[in-house]
Amino acid sequence: MTYNESNVGAVKNYLLDLQERLCDAFEASDGQARFHEDAWDRPEGGGGRTRVIQDGAVFEKGGVNFSHVHGTELPAAASARRPELAGRSFQALGVSVVMHPVNPYVPTSHANVRFFIAEKDNEPPVWWFGGGFDLTPYYPFDEDCRFWHRTAHELCAPFGENVYAEHKRWCDEYFHLKHRDETRGIGGLFFDDLNDWDFDTCFAYMRAVGDGYLAGYRPIVEKRKHLDYGQREIDFQRYRRGRYVEFNLVYDRGTLFGLQSGGRTESILMSLPAVAHWRYDWQPEPGSPEADLNDYLKPRKWL
Repeated sequence: MTYNESNVGAVKNYLLDLQERLCDAFEASDGQARFHEDAWDRPEGGGGRTRVIQDGAVFEKGGVNFSHVHGTELPAAASARRPELAGRSFQALGVSVVMHPVNPYVPTSHANVRFFIAEKDNEPPVWWFGGGFDLTPYYPFDEDCRFWHRTAHELCAPFGENVYAEHKRWCDEYFHLKHRDETRGIGGLFFDDLNDWDFDTCFAYMRAVGDGYLAGYRPIVEKRKHLDYGQREIDFQRYRRGRYVEFNLVYDRGTLFGLQSGGRTESILMSLPAVAHWRYDWQPEPGSPEADLNDYLKPRKWL
């Protein structure tokens, strides 16, 4: 199927349903806290609904955001890879998720699926999909890492034998903190500017990624959320969260797009953890579990 205006409604309906399913699943895992919703309007056009969970039994802070915004000029962060589209009007729809757990043995996770349309008078619209998911463990378990990447590989398989490898590599490269020379975590999938296939296939892949995130993350949460931990693990978790903040504020294109497009600041920055620490030139003790994390902060094959 080629793109037409009715496709926007289909994408929007899927994204709203995805937000509902994610919130229901995370509330069930937490068992205590519930999401608070803020519906908001953007003066320049569009709006969204932000849902945040805080101070739960399992999740210290998490957010599942839906937005559908439009404007007369595509922000620089969205046209950086496609400079020929600068100046076009646009619509952008997406769901963005970040979950920061209480237990340091449960990884932080992130997912995003999105759809853009750039339009100009007397020219056909240009559309593309983007998204992905990645995992940021503090105390990694190899079986969890393999399960995460196996889930990613299986959802990619129907779309081509090279899709997983290409989008895994893109994820490793994108979530790389250049000033630290380390990855944000163990990666997953990342894709952008996806319109190589027909609309239906691209949309199906976006849905597979959105659904695959929950299938990959929730079993890890359930397996690790009751593990015992102490102040040492909490301190390390908070120290490593600082790297998460650094990436989101310095490199993340979604954060930049939101700020450049006049988005709702509270919703854009919901991805930041409630508590993060920076310690000057701190180094883990050699041979410690904290030092072991360094071996995971570089791309590797998990399958």
